[in-house]
Amino acid sequence: MADQVHSRNSSSIPDEYHSTALQEDVVPRNPIHPAPEKPVPPSPEQTYIIQIPRDEAIRFPPSENGRRMEQYVRLCYVITFLMIVIAFGGVVLQLILQLQGPLYTIERISIHGMNLTSRESQVISPEFDIALRAENLHTIFGIHYQKDSSEKVYYKELRLVEGALPAFYQPSNNVTVFQTSLKGFGVVLTSTDGKALGEAQNKRIMPLTLRLKVPVKLKTGSVETWKTTVTSNCLITVDSLTAKANVVSKNCDNYII
Repeated sequence: MADQVHSRNSSSIPDEYHSTALQEDVVPRNPIHPAPEKPVPPSPEQTYIIQIPRDEAIRFPPSENGRRMEQYVRLCYVITFLMIVIAFGGVVLQLILQLQGPLYTIERISIHGMNLTSRESQVISPEFDIALRAENLHTIFGIHYQKDSSEKVYYKELRLVEGALPAFYQPSNNVTVFQTSLKGFGVVLTSTDGKALGEAQNKRIMPLTLRLKVPVKLKTGSVETWKTTVTSNCLITVDSLTAKANVVSKNCDNYII
Protein backbone atom coordinates (compact mmCIF):
# COMPACT_ATOMS: atom_id res chain seq x y z
CA MET A 1 0.00 0.00 0.00
CA ALA A 2 2.80 2.26 0.93
CA ASP A 3 4.71 1.30 -2.21
CA GLN A 4 1.80 2.17 -4.38
CA VAL A 5 1.42 5.59 -2.84
CA HIS A 6 5.12 6.40 -3.34
CA SER A 7 5.05 5.35 -6.94
CA ARG A 8 2.05 7.48 -7.66
CA ASN A 9 3.65 10.64 -6.16
CA SER A 10 6.89 10.30 -8.10
CA SER A 11 5.21 9.66 -11.39
CA SER A 12 2.84 12.58 -10.99
CA ILE A 13 5.73 15.19 -11.66
CA PRO A 14 5.98 15.80 -15.41
CA ASP A 15 9.33 15.34 -17.24
CA GLU A 16 9.16 18.86 -18.70
CA TYR A 17 9.34 20.31 -15.23
CA HIS A 18 12.61 18.53 -14.45
CA SER A 19 14.11 19.62 -17.77
CA THR A 20 13.14 23.24 -17.23
CA ALA A 21 14.52 23.28 -13.72
CA LEU A 22 17.87 21.94 -14.95
CA GLN A 23 18.08 24.52 -17.68
CA GLU A 24 17.44 27.33 -15.21
CA ASP A 25 20.26 26.05 -13.02
CA VAL A 26 22.75 25.79 -16.00
CA VAL A 27 22.09 29.14 -17.77
CA PRO A 28 24.27 31.84 -16.08
CA ARG A 29 22.80 35.08 -15.05
CA ASN A 30 24.02 38.43 -16.52
CA PRO A 31 26.47 40.15 -14.13
CA ILE A 32 25.43 43.48 -12.70
CA HIS A 33 27.98 46.20 -13.60
CA PRO A 34 28.36 49.31 -11.42
CA ALA A 35 27.17 52.61 -12.88
CA PRO A 36 30.01 54.58 -14.56
CA GLU A 37 31.43 57.42 -12.53
CA LYS A 38 31.07 60.99 -13.80
CA PRO A 39 34.35 62.56 -15.09
CA VAL A 40 35.95 64.93 -12.64
CA PRO A 41 36.63 68.36 -14.20
CA PRO A 42 40.33 69.38 -14.17
CA SER A 43 41.50 71.68 -11.47
CA PRO A 44 42.45 75.20 -12.60
CA GLU A 45 45.81 74.75 -10.87
CA GLN A 46 46.76 71.85 -13.11
CA THR A 47 49.39 72.52 -15.80
CA TYR A 48 49.27 71.15 -19.33
CA ILE A 49 52.22 70.85 -21.69
CA ILE A 50 51.37 71.15 -25.38
CA GLN A 51 54.10 70.52 -27.92
CA ILE A 52 53.90 72.59 -31.11
CA PRO A 53 56.20 72.11 -34.11
CA ARG A 54 58.93 74.74 -34.30
CA ASP A 55 57.96 76.09 -37.71
CA GLU A 56 54.34 76.57 -36.63
CA ALA A 57 55.44 78.29 -33.42
CA ILE A 58 57.47 80.77 -35.46
CA ARG A 59 54.77 81.26 -38.06
CA PHE A 60 51.96 81.71 -35.52
CA PRO A 61 53.31 83.47 -32.41
CA PRO A 62 51.27 83.56 -29.22
CA SER A 63 49.00 86.49 -28.64
CA GLU A 64 51.43 88.15 -26.18
CA ASN A 65 54.30 88.02 -28.68
CA GLY A 66 51.95 89.27 -31.35
CA ARG A 67 51.13 92.35 -29.31
CA ARG A 68 54.82 93.00 -28.72
CA MET A 69 55.53 92.63 -32.41
CA GLU A 70 52.73 95.07 -33.22
CA GLN A 71 54.15 97.62 -30.77
CA TYR A 72 57.61 97.16 -32.28
CA VAL A 73 56.28 97.74 -35.79
CA ARG A 74 54.49 100.90 -34.65
CA LEU A 75 57.66 102.14 -33.00
CA CYS A 76 59.60 101.54 -36.22
CA TYR A 77 57.02 103.57 -38.14
CA VAL A 78 57.30 106.45 -35.66
CA ILE A 79 61.11 106.44 -35.78
CA THR A 80 61.10 106.36 -39.58
CA PHE A 81 58.65 109.25 -39.70
CA LEU A 82 60.77 111.31 -37.28
CA MET A 83 63.91 110.61 -39.31
CA ILE A 84 62.19 111.80 -42.47
CA VAL A 85 61.00 114.98 -40.73
CA ILE A 86 64.48 115.68 -39.33
CA ALA A 87 66.13 115.04 -42.68
CA PHE A 88 63.64 117.35 -44.42
CA GLY A 89 64.21 120.04 -41.79
CA GLY A 90 67.96 119.67 -42.22
CA VAL A 91 67.68 120.16 -45.95
CA VAL A 92 65.58 123.27 -45.43
CA LEU A 93 68.05 124.70 -42.93
CA GLN A 94 70.93 123.87 -45.25
CA LEU A 95 69.24 125.78 -48.06
CA ILE A 96 68.62 128.72 -45.75
CA LEU A 97 72.25 128.73 -44.69
CA GLN A 98 73.43 128.60 -48.29
CA LEU A 99 71.19 131.48 -49.29
CA GLN A 100 72.03 133.59 -46.23
CA GLY A 101 75.42 132.50 -44.99
CA PRO A 102 77.54 134.74 -42.74
CA LEU A 103 79.33 137.40 -44.76
CA TYR A 104 82.94 138.28 -44.00
CA THR A 105 84.71 141.54 -44.82
CA ILE A 106 88.24 142.67 -43.97
CA GLU A 107 88.14 146.01 -42.16
CA ARG A 108 91.81 146.60 -41.35
CA ILE A 109 95.14 144.83 -41.71
CA SER A 110 98.52 145.40 -40.10
CA ILE A 111 101.62 143.53 -41.33
CA HIS A 112 104.91 142.91 -39.52
CA GLY A 113 108.07 140.98 -40.36
CA MET A 114 107.87 141.33 -44.17
CA ASN A 115 111.23 143.02 -44.80
CA LEU A 116 112.04 142.57 -48.47
CA THR A 117 115.48 144.11 -48.42
CA SER A 118 117.19 141.12 -50.00
CA ARG A 119 116.61 139.76 -53.48
CA GLU A 120 117.95 136.36 -52.46
CA SER A 121 116.02 133.52 -50.84
CA GLN A 122 115.30 134.16 -47.21
CA VAL A 123 113.37 132.80 -44.27
CA ILE A 124 110.81 135.13 -42.73
CA SER A 125 108.38 135.00 -39.78
CA PRO A 126 105.62 137.46 -40.62
CA GLU A 127 102.68 138.52 -38.44
CA PHE A 128 99.30 139.79 -39.63
CA ASP A 129 96.73 141.54 -37.42
CA ILE A 130 93.38 141.50 -39.19
CA ALA A 131 90.11 143.13 -38.14
CA LEU A 132 87.37 140.93 -39.59
CA ARG A 133 83.74 141.91 -39.94
CA ALA A 134 81.12 139.10 -39.74
CA GLU A 135 77.50 139.79 -40.64
CA ASN A 136 74.66 137.41 -39.81
CA LEU A 137 71.88 137.99 -42.33
CA HIS A 138 69.44 135.54 -40.74
CA THR A 139 66.30 137.05 -39.28
CA ILE A 140 65.49 134.01 -37.12
CA PHE A 141 68.67 132.01 -36.55
CA GLY A 142 71.67 132.95 -34.48
CA ILE A 143 75.07 131.52 -35.41
CA HIS A 144 77.30 129.60 -33.02
CA TYR A 145 80.89 129.88 -34.27
CA GLN A 146 82.62 126.70 -33.13
CA LYS A 147 86.21 125.92 -32.24
CA ASP A 148 88.79 124.41 -34.63
CA SER A 149 88.41 127.16 -37.24
CA SER A 150 91.28 128.17 -39.49
CA GLU A 151 92.37 131.49 -41.03
CA LYS A 152 95.27 131.62 -43.50
CA VAL A 153 96.82 134.28 -45.73
CA TYR A 154 98.54 133.35 -49.00
CA TYR A 155 100.62 135.13 -51.56
CA LYS A 156 99.77 133.16 -54.69
CA GLU A 157 100.23 129.59 -53.34
CA LEU A 158 102.76 130.52 -50.63
CA ARG A 159 101.24 130.43 -47.17
CA LEU A 160 102.51 133.38 -45.16
CA VAL A 161 100.58 133.22 -41.86
CA GLU A 162 97.82 131.24 -40.17
CA GLY A 163 95.60 131.41 -37.11
CA ALA A 164 92.02 130.86 -35.91
CA LEU A 165 88.82 132.78 -35.37
CA PRO A 166 87.36 133.15 -31.88
CA ALA A 167 84.43 130.92 -30.86
CA PHE A 168 81.36 132.99 -30.02
CA TYR A 169 77.62 133.30 -30.53
CA GLN A 170 76.25 135.87 -32.96
CA PRO A 171 72.54 136.77 -32.72
CA SER A 172 70.32 137.17 -35.78
CA ASN A 173 70.58 140.41 -37.77
CA ASN A 174 73.89 141.19 -36.13
CA VAL A 175 77.24 142.61 -37.25
CA THR A 176 80.35 141.75 -35.21
CA VAL A 177 83.90 142.98 -35.78
CA PHE A 178 86.67 140.98 -34.09
CA GLN A 179 90.47 141.05 -34.14
CA THR A 180 92.55 138.04 -35.19
CA SER A 181 96.30 137.58 -34.96
CA LEU A 182 97.99 135.36 -37.54
CA LYS A 183 101.63 134.23 -37.46
CA GLY A 184 104.06 132.45 -39.74
CA PHE A 185 107.19 130.60 -38.69
CA GLY A 186 110.10 129.71 -40.95
CA VAL A 187 108.43 130.75 -44.19
CA VAL A 188 110.86 130.24 -47.04
CA LEU A 189 110.65 133.13 -49.49
CA THR A 190 112.37 132.25 -52.75
CA SER A 191 114.24 134.81 -54.80
CA THR A 192 111.48 134.73 -57.41
CA ASP A 193 108.74 135.40 -54.86
CA GLY A 194 110.86 138.06 -53.17
CA LYS A 195 111.47 139.82 -56.44
CA ALA A 196 107.76 139.72 -57.35
CA LEU A 197 106.73 141.04 -53.94
CA GLY A 198 109.31 143.84 -54.17
CA GLU A 199 108.00 144.96 -57.55
CA ALA A 200 104.37 144.79 -56.31
CA GLN A 201 105.31 146.87 -53.27
CA ASN A 202 106.90 149.48 -55.48
CA LYS A 203 103.62 149.68 -57.39
CA ARG A 204 101.71 149.75 -54.09
CA ILE A 205 99.54 146.83 -55.23
CA MET A 206 100.07 143.70 -53.08
CA PRO A 207 97.59 140.88 -53.94
CA LEU A 208 96.86 138.51 -51.05
CA THR A 209 94.29 135.78 -50.39
CA LEU A 210 92.56 135.18 -47.07
CA ARG A 211 91.04 131.69 -46.68
CA LEU A 212 88.61 130.99 -43.85
CA LYS A 213 87.17 127.68 -42.71
CA VAL A 214 84.71 128.06 -39.83
CA PRO A 215 82.49 125.32 -38.29
CA VAL A 216 79.14 126.80 -37.25
CA LYS A 217 75.75 125.79 -35.85
CA LEU A 218 72.44 127.56 -36.33
CA LYS A 219 70.30 128.16 -33.27
CA THR A 220 66.77 129.40 -32.73
CA GLY A 221 65.31 129.23 -29.24
CA SER A 222 66.42 125.95 -27.68
CA VAL A 223 66.80 124.20 -31.05
CA GLU A 224 70.30 123.91 -32.48
CA THR A 225 71.33 122.27 -35.73
CA TRP A 226 74.29 119.99 -36.28
CA LYS A 227 77.70 121.35 -37.19
CA THR A 228 78.42 122.52 -40.73
CA THR A 229 81.47 124.29 -42.16
CA VAL A 230 81.48 127.69 -43.82
CA THR A 231 84.43 128.46 -46.08
CA SER A 232 85.30 131.90 -47.42
CA ASN A 233 87.93 133.05 -49.88
CA CYS A 234 88.74 136.76 -49.71
CA LEU A 235 90.80 138.42 -52.43
CA ILE A 236 92.40 141.50 -50.93
CA THR A 237 94.87 144.08 -52.15
CA VAL A 238 97.01 146.22 -49.85
CA ASP A 239 99.27 149.13 -50.70
CA SER A 240 102.20 147.97 -48.54
CA LEU A 241 103.49 145.18 -46.34
CA THR A 242 103.86 147.31 -43.24
CA ALA A 243 101.99 148.07 -40.06
CA LYS A 244 100.30 150.99 -41.81
CA ALA A 245 99.02 148.98 -44.75
CA ASN A 246 95.74 150.09 -46.28
CA VAL A 247 93.20 147.77 -47.86
CA VAL A 248 92.78 148.89 -51.47
CA SER A 249 90.23 146.27 -52.56
CA LYS A 250 88.46 143.28 -51.02
CA ASN A 251 86.03 140.63 -52.20
CA CYS A 252 84.88 137.60 -50.19
CA ASP A 253 82.95 134.59 -51.44
CA ASN A 254 81.24 132.20 -48.99
CA TYR A 255 80.61 128.47 -49.47
CA ILE A 256 78.98 125.74 -47.43
CA ILE A 257 80.52 122.29 -46.99
